[in-house]
Amino acid sequence: MISRPTRTTICVLIAAFGIFGCGKEDSCRSRALTTSGEETPRPAIRLLGLDDEPVDIWMADRPAIMVVLFTRSDCPISNRCAPEIRRLYDTYHPRGVEFYLVYVDPREQPEAIRQHLREYEYPCRALRDPEHTLVAHCGATTTPEAVVFDRDRTITYRGRVDDLYADVGRPRDGPTTHDLADAIEATVLGRPVATPRTQAVGCPIADLKP
Repeated sequence: MISRPTRTTICVLIAAFGIFGCGKEDSCRSRALTTSGEETPRPAIRLLGLDDEPVDIWMADRPAIMVVLFTRSDCPISNRCAPEIRRLYDTYHPRGVEFYLVYVDPREQPEAIRQHLREYEYPCRALRDPEHTLVAHCGATTTPEAVVFDRDRTITYRGRVDDLYADVGRPRDGPTTHDLADAIEATVLGRPVATPRTQAVGCPIADLKP
C-alpha cells in the first residue's frame, strides 16, 4: 500500500516544480494545497520584489485574505489614495489581512519605488509586475485598482478604492462610498461583497507595455 505523502513532502515537490518547471509558458502553473489537502492549480504569477527576487504570492505561510493595489508612482489619482490605503492597513493588517502594492510600470526602478514608498508613507510591501501577469490574472485596467482575494485565493472584489473621483479630472470634495473598505470587511467576515465589481478611475495600464 502506498502511503499518502506528507504536507512537507508535497511542499518540497511544489518548490522543486516552481524552480525547474516554470518558464514563459502559459501552461506552467504553481500548485497549492486547499484546506482539504488537495492540490489545485493556480496561475504562475511572475512578480519581483525590490531586490529583484521572485515572489510567489500564492505560497504564504498561512492562508490569509490579500489586498492588492495596482499602482504607479506617476499617477496622481493613485497617489491621492495613499491616506486611505494607510488607514485600511492600520485597520485590517492587525486582523490578518495582507496588503501588497503592485507597481505595473516595467520602467520603474526599485530605488524610485522605495522613494515613492517613503514619500507617501506606505506601510505595505511593494512588488513589481513587469510582465503584467498579475494584471492579466485579475483583469486590472487602471491604477489605482484594488483586488481582494479571500483565503482560497478567490477574487471577492475588483475596482476602485472609493469614489473620490467621479471621473478623470473630476474629484469630489471627499468620497461618498468606501468600496474597498466595505469589500475587505465583508471578506474578513466571510460574507458576500455587496458590490463585487466597480469601475476604477485613474491611469490606464494598457499604456505601459511589458
